[in-house]
Amino acid sequence: MHLLVDVMCGGLVSYLRMCNHNTVYAGDRDLEEDDDALAVAGDEGRTIVTRDTALADRADEAILLESREVEAQLAELAAAGVDITLTDEPAFCGRCNGPLKRVDPTASTPEYAPDPAEFETWVCMDCGQHFWRGSHWERVEETLARVCESADGQQ
Repeated sequence: MHLLVDVMCGGLVSYLRMCNHNTVYAGDRDLEEDDDALAVAGDEGRTIVTRDTALADRADEAILLESREVEAQLAELAAAGVDITLTDEPAFCGRCNGPLKRVDPTASTPEYAPDPAEFETWVCMDCGQHFWRGSHWERVEETLARVCESADGQQ
């Protein structure tokens, strides 16, 4: 999916990108006014994710969330048909939404990143950030599992 997440729902952005959704965050693009967000969503074919009823009512495509808590928002997205499954091959940078490319196992990485010969590692083609399945990945995986279990229990 191509999503535009407004500033009221910013906690969702990294989760959605890690689930391979092309996700623009309104705060990253200084989209403070509804008209600006609507224009970007229309121009780029994005569904707006928001808690703002007025914004959702004006959008061509919108998912209106009620909760303030990220896990509850993830459950609402899943109920709306958004796939919240972690991907095996990430495509989008968690920082900037740029495209990711797998790092060759023989390549060197920055000091903060693991050796790509030992861990699958990806690099953002836009901002240069490196990613791998570390403790952050595990926490996201646990959160998404809880959300899915909760949703299965309510059906």
